[in-house]
Amino acid sequence: MKYRILAIAAVSLLVFVSCAEKPVQKEIGLQLYSIRAEIGADLETALHAVSEAGYTFVEMAGYHPVEGTFYGMPGADFTQLCHTVGLDVLSSHINGPDPNSTPWETCMEWWDKAIEDHVEAGVSYIVQPSLWKSAYESLEGLLRYCELFNAVGEKCNGAGIRFGYHNHDREFTTFYEEVPLYDHMLMNTDPEKVFFQIDVFWSQVGGAPAVEYFEKYPGRFELWHVKDDKEIGASGEIDFKAIYELASTAGLRYAIVEQEAFDMEPFESIKASYDFLNNASYVQESYAY
Repeated sequence: MKYRILAIAAVSLLVFVSCAEKPVQKEIGLQLYSIRAEIGADLETALHAVSEAGYTFVEMAGYHPVEGTFYGMPGADFTQLCHTVGLDVLSSHINGPDPNSTPWETCMEWWDKAIEDHVEAGVSYIVQPSLWKSAYESLEGLLRYCELFNAVGEKCNGAGIRFGYHNHDREFTTFYEEVPLYDHMLMNTDPEKVFFQIDVFWSQVGGAPAVEYFEKYPGRFELWHVKDDKEIGASGEIDFKAIYELASTAGLRYAIVEQEAFDMEPFESIKASYDFLNNASYVQESYAY
């Protein structure tokens, strides 16, 4: 009996060790703009490749506001296609009308339809990825955008969706009253209605490392675009460890890889970026808060 108990204990220990050594799956998404050419060639094959690379969800960049479609499909159909290959559809990038040149009621009608289409697609987040020229011409023009974003964010909240804004570099190099445009946006939008999807590559290009903004405006950055010059981690120029160590301070919910350039074949490239993050212990630790 003693030997039997020891044998069972040994098997249990082996099972425990085996399980402990298996890599822990992290929730890492991909912005589909990264493989827009491949999607245009064969949508289903491209989505399969995203899933095979290890990603568990996607962010869309293929909304057609007139037709109300996503990559040429009704929202529910596109989401179902993603589900068949093991991907969730978390968020969507869309650009609404310029509130400085479009009547307010027209803007609201546009956003009402867009929100309705995204409810059908089942997304949790809508993100506007840029501003029209008018936001860069005057503080008044920018504040009109902030007013719009607060209104759109309230509408999105009512539909069970969060609304946010994604930066490039110019938001950090444009100043009004000696304050960066990005800071004006953070100060003039309601945190309950508007979050910010910080692009850690473009913020650094703009001279404003993401960690500085996490500490200055805690809790505002629910989504991230994790980006490098090409494959994630390849340049050595961005301190991803320092960024992820402030995930709790930032308010991180989901991190999304985006690539705009490649040093290898695109599907291999997005796999390399996934592997870099998946193998980094600090990425897993960031989701433990």
